Amino acid sequence: SENSLESLVSIGNICRSPIAEAVFRKLVTDEKLEHKWRTDSAAVSDWNVGRFPDSRALGCLRHHGIETAHKARQITKEDFQTFDHILCMDESNLRDLNRKSNQVKDCKAKIELLGTYDPQKQLIIEDPYYGNEKDFETVYEQCLRCCKAFLEKYH
Repeated sequence: SENSLESLVSIGNICRSPIAEAVFRKLVTDEKLEHKWRTDSAAVSDWNVGRFPDSRALGCLRHHGIETAHKARQITKEDFQTFDHILCMDESNLRDLNRKSNQVKDCKAKIELLGTYDPQKQLIIEDPYYGNEKDFETVYEQCLRCCKAFLEKYH
């Protein structure tokens, strides 16, 4: 559609989804498509609302020349009604989002795993929170591959 919208979602909105959001925003900017996309990320839970992304997530993005000013927020009913795509990171996100979307009248969003777009077929993007820098780098690489493929499909 003329104004495709995308939302990127994960459980706490401080590790994976801010990385995916920032990566997608940079891809869109590099392709000069900012006017066509509204990109955001949100959490299924309310654990971290208002918090900045994990410092390791920020460090990983900075290492790749990407800045973000994102603060965690929880997904809303309106998100399901306004976004065309809600992409999530793992099976439990998917279950929670599908359950929430069933309570929303006129849900417009297509809810799917971001990993379905991965050319390397890594379906699940694992939470790096209890891992190390290398795990955050893995998330970054996965998000980059998936976001590129997603953008190619819908651009």
